[in-house]
Amino acid sequence: MAARILHRLRHALAGEGGREERACGGSEAEDFPESSELEDDTEGLSTRLSGTLSFTSHDEEEEEEEEEEEDGAGEELGEPPQPTRTAAGAEDGGRVGPAAERPGGSLLTRQLQELWKKSRGSLVPQRLLFEVTSASVVSERSSKYVLYTIYLIRSGRFDKAPAAIARRYSDFERLNRRLRCRFGCDMAGIAFPRKRLRRNFTAETIAKRSRAFEQFLSHLHSIAEIRRSPEFLEFFFLQDLQAAQRLTCTGMYREALATWANAYRLQDRLGVCGSGRFLLTLAGLAVCHQELDELGEAHSFCEQALQLLEAQGSHPLLGPFLQAHVHLAWKVGKDKRRSEARLQDLREAGPPLQQQPTLKECLIKELLE
Repeated sequence: MAARILHRLRHALAGEGGREERACGGSEAEDFPESSELEDDTEGLSTRLSGTLSFTSHDEEEEEEEEEEEDGAGEELGEPPQPTRTAAGAEDGGRVGPAAERPGGSLLTRQLQELWKKSRGSLVPQRLLFEVTSASVVSERSSKYVLYTIYLIRSGRFDKAPAAIARRYSDFERLNRRLRCRFGCDMAGIAFPRKRLRRNFTAETIAKRSRAFEQFLSHLHSIAEIRRSPEFLEFFFLQDLQAAQRLTCTGMYREALATWANAYRLQDRLGVCGSGRFLLTLAGLAVCHQELDELGEAHSFCEQALQLLEAQGSHPLLGPFLQAHVHLAWKVGKDKRRSEARLQDLREAGPPLQQQPTLKECLIKELLE
């Protein structure tokens, strides 16, 4: 259709001079039947294509905008750039004007493209997704079970490092039982995969349970009271905290650091970065980095913890964090005056700081149940 319109336009322009010589005063519509047909066909073409979207890349859109500025505002959908002779003929006779004045579907498409460009820079609502990425059959001396690896993924964002947990069916069953005891009404409409006595290790059963666990966690997270409950939160990161604490106590700082880091990411995904568990996680990261002589990283985690403790008048970890921050700031050449002033305030308000445990001692003595 576009080729047919172009052919008629060229034909009309080529015969324009001859018709002007033969014209004796008849109506404009009768002298230029091709112009009338072009106008009608263009309107029909614009109507048919007005709902078709054509999105291009950012570079292509900039090039199109530059071409539109150079060519003027008289282009139509499907119409190629007009040569100089056409523009001159339109100024002289004004006979190609009706087709050029009607914006057609190109205006709609251009507006939608601009809206699309603006929306790409806007904030995308984030939603937490639970995805079972793998399932493996584990055989021990007295038991055999399936271990499911679940990733916590935030939609609308790219996470460089994954936040992952590994849980078996009994872990999910324990969570389901605890939540039903506390949130009976909210849990009434939430399905949980039933336990099977046979065929637990077939590929079909594992696949069905994987999808069921994803839906189960997503449904739980959609209920505000449940997703803020200790039962739900500790299902994700309590095991990592306990394992990291054991590794730290035994001096396996490199292994402990990886576990503390995963617990940090899990709490970050779940939105509980102001809790006591999160402060303990920051203490574990600071201690392990310091023991591994990574003083800059240790200093950064101490600063993050002190920012969270800024609004709190007193906290068991405030003094240990301040002492560690002053020491690390002196080591890495950072400003430590604010922490020293806060330490002085604590010294005047409470017992001597010499009697307070270090950050590592607090970490080891903390009971994680």
